[in-house]
Amino acid sequence: MVVNRSSGKASFGQPSGSFSVYALANERIALSVKQYPIYEFTVTPDSNCQCNVLAYIDRLPQEVAEVVVKPLKTLEQIKEERAALAMVDTRMVSGINILESPITALYQAFSKKEQNKRWIAEQVYRDDQRKVVQELLRLYVAYDIIDLPEADFDSFMLFLNLDDDFLKTASELELITYIKDKYEHFKRFNAGE
Repeated sequence: MVVNRSSGKASFGQPSGSFSVYALANERIALSVKQYPIYEFTVTPDSNCQCNVLAYIDRLPQEVAEVVVKPLKTLEQIKEERAALAMVDTRMVSGINILESPITALYQAFSKKEQNKRWIAEQVYRDDQRKVVQELLRLYVAYDIIDLPEADFDSFMLFLNLDDDFLKTASELELITYIKDKYEHFKRFNAGE
């Protein structure tokens, strides 16, 4: 787009970038091209009453959203993480030890601080479990076992409702079969959305 800033008139140039317009001496002309900065110049006619301009305009820098590349873990690494899943022990007095220390047992049973410790330990365990299942799903998607967008991982994991012991002890084949079967049901239930 060729814009005469002085008169306010505008016209299109050629796809090649060339253009010709009528303008008076000392008028300001601006060139506007998408994704390029605006280029301006003042008309200064030569002896033939023409003003030839040859301008090279650099493109504006493009901003690209940040991309995080996470390497896929191997099945063996995920298997080790599954086996290592464990809730942090919050040292509860139990069994015969209750008779030895009844005050400690009462404190642990009813203290807000102790209840918070147990709650935090459970949340950390759930988060670790969630990360392991996410890695499994990423791997299954990469190997075309399931076709699930990462945005749907959380809702599928809720639908999956994996048992803790099964997640820790199942073989790769059992996990793949279970998750693939659940995925088919998940797709059927979410097909109408």
